[in-house]
Amino acid sequence: MRSGGGEKADTEGMTWIKICGITNVEDALNAALLGVDALGFIFAPSPRRIEAEKARKIIKALPKTLLKVGVFVNEEEREVQRMAEYCGLNVLQFHGEESPEYCQKFCLPIFKAIRIRDSESLKEIEKFCDVFILLDTYSPLQAGGSGIPFPWEIALRAKEKGNFILSGGLNPDNVGEAIKKVRPWGVDVCSGVEMCPGKKDSSKMAEFVRRAREEDEQD
Repeated sequence: MRSGGGEKADTEGMTWIKICGITNVEDALNAALLGVDALGFIFAPSPRRIEAEKARKIIKALPKTLLKVGVFVNEEEREVQRMAEYCGLNVLQFHGEESPEYCQKFCLPIFKAIRIRDSESLKEIEKFCDVFILLDTYSPLQAGGSGIPFPWEIALRAKEKGNFILSGGLNPDNVGEAIKKVRPWGVDVCSGVEMCPGKKDSSKMAEFVRRAREEDEQD
């Protein structure tokens, strides 16, 4: 997301970074101080699920330039619209079986997660136009946040179809390697920077950002 209202000014060569699963203001402000580009708030069944009132209070305390991403899974259109307006979201992320037609109903920028089971999963990308693709690991038990990476060779094949945000099992120990090998447009981390589900580890967040930026500088 290199242009448009409320978005970060372009920084040549820098990997876009999102920290997802924010549940409290302390973690949100710590992440913002690290210079990340976006924070994710999960409004779907998850150990990191956040109530609308709490998300709204956190978002009001954040810098206006930071993207606030609402994560939904197979939610009704009306409820997504209501939550976006009430909480002050400026990006919507759909992590379920949402159709291209569903995604086109919203005025805000859309991140559509494609859950990678194998290389055949990449066919899903071709169905979606005018949305930002996020690649995550498929899990039969949960829509995201599994902490398990998928084979990055599949991500390399996905680059033939365009750029994307890489997610799924990223952490401070592997984000540098992921950026070096895949060169995604952005990276998205959740469980990889946590003490426990819903509570971030400030040192892990700082190390994640440091390793990502270090790799950017070496490129």
